[in-house]
Amino acid sequence: MRLIFAILLALLSLFYFLPFAIAFNKKRANSGAIFALNLFLGWSLIGWAIALVWAMKDEEVL
Repeated sequence: MRLIFAILLALLSLFYFLPFAIAFNKKRANSGAIFALNLFLGWSLIGWAIALVWAMKDEEVL
């Protein structure tokens, strides 16, 4: 039972930090800000969705 709980907790944690993982993988300049948004507001679905969209959005080159 503990093993199932540990696996479930690990999978949910990976899903929770998916926006940060995408930003880090894409080498975004603002991945720290995306991590902070994900950490502090990710518990609400809106904060998590904003972090996900921000991580997937293309960076503008000036």
